[in-house]
Amino acid sequence: MTVSLPAESVSGASPSRVSALRAEAEALYLGTRPRTRAAAAATTHLYDGVPMHWMSDWSTPVPLIVQEARGARLTDVDGHGYEDFCLGDTAALFGHSPPALVEALARQMPQGLATMLPTPDAGAVGDLLARRFGLPRWQIATTASDANRFALRAARAATGRPRILVFDGAYHGAVDETFVELSAAGTPGNKASLLGEPRDLTTLTRIIPFNDVAALEEALADRTVACVITEPALTNCAMVLPTPGFHAALREITRRTGTLLLIDETHTLSTAPGGYAALHGLEPDLLVVGKAIAGGVPTAVWGMSEETARRFRQAKQRAADGHSGIGTTLSGSPLQLAALRATLEQVATEAAYAHMNALADRLETGLTAVIDRAGLPWHIARCGARVEVVRAPQPCRTGAEARLAHFPALEAAIHLALLVRGVLISPFHDMMLCSPATTAAQVDRLVAATGEVIDRLAD
Repeated sequence: MTVSLPAESVSGASPSRVSALRAEAEALYLGTRPRTRAAAAATTHLYDGVPMHWMSDWSTPVPLIVQEARGARLTDVDGHGYEDFCLGDTAALFGHSPPALVEALARQMPQGLATMLPTPDAGAVGDLLARRFGLPRWQIATTASDANRFALRAARAATGRPRILVFDGAYHGAVDETFVELSAAGTPGNKASLLGEPRDLTTLTRIIPFNDVAALEEALADRTVACVITEPALTNCAMVLPTPGFHAALREITRRTGTLLLIDETHTLSTAPGGYAALHGLEPDLLVVGKAIAGGVPTAVWGMSEETARRFRQAKQRAADGHSGIGTTLSGSPLQLAALRATLEQVATEAAYAHMNALADRLETGLTAVIDRAGLPWHIARCGARVEVVRAPQPCRTGAEARLAHFPALEAAIHLALLVRGVLISPFHDMMLCSPATTAAQVDRLVAATGEVIDRLAD
């Protein structure tokens, strides 16, 4: 059924056309995917009918059931193919099941999956991480959420300080203390969407706007903040890039106030082999990378500078024996080490990034032309192989500005309309990734499909 949308729910598009496009795409989706509908109906004992509840947040009327993911292409159980630019929301940044990764896993699986002990791959992985990212001491976790938790705990132990600082609009996985935001009036508080959290997280978490050097100075002045945790660019609202000089100021102020700097590269690994921090010389004290670092095998890594590691080691020596709150049984498994080594040595190569960025150039150019032709007040934001349509005329500078560029009804209609045209982008905001397996023909198909959808929407 077509639902009328208020004018404020869209940006430069006709509300009636948005509703009509969504209704048409839903009908086409349901009418051409009987096996998908049957499979979705058979998930009686899964909450919301999916293995993880946010899978039901996609634009599809029933979840898309994937039969196969290979390279940069998905196939559903009805045989429909999709050019995949979502790539598991970065988890498959280097394509689905790269052959070198598959071969490494096939070698390791008969030899053990979980031993709570290192394998011969461990030393090689440590060396590869140190060379690539520039920090000398590394640990393995299972998710970036875990790695961020562990790194924050290590930062507090190393500094003896209680607080952390985050930027409004940032994303650090499921780390409880980072689920804070600034209200429209600039008041800090727990995120309105956060469930089951009885604490006021702002007791120990300070939050300020991204790119605001004056606010940073003020927030760190009392020297009670152990660590600033940040993405190099905000990536989970509408993309917010750092303004010139911001990262230099961030590093100078944190050093001057004795505050550790934790860079979370989980999404910005799209920038370069060593991530945004290595490419731009950010010199963090701690670094976290998850999702794609092992080719999609559940793995994350966190690294420390020599000085941070030394101070953390001293804190451990002073502590009583027992649980440190850092580490899980599956962290550092033989499977993770094999996947990390294969990805770092053979998959996430300089040549792979050159290919990814060349295609991202092509995608950025094509989408910019589509937007300009339609005369829409949107722009393209870019972080290496990560390309995003932002529904604002100028680049966003803060999380607050990014939230104003978020139009859920419009985004859902575009996502579903592209999907039924055989193209998949991120369902949560219009993010697209180019992988080593992506082709120029796939990029051109995405640009053409986007042009067709936008032509249907614009006044």
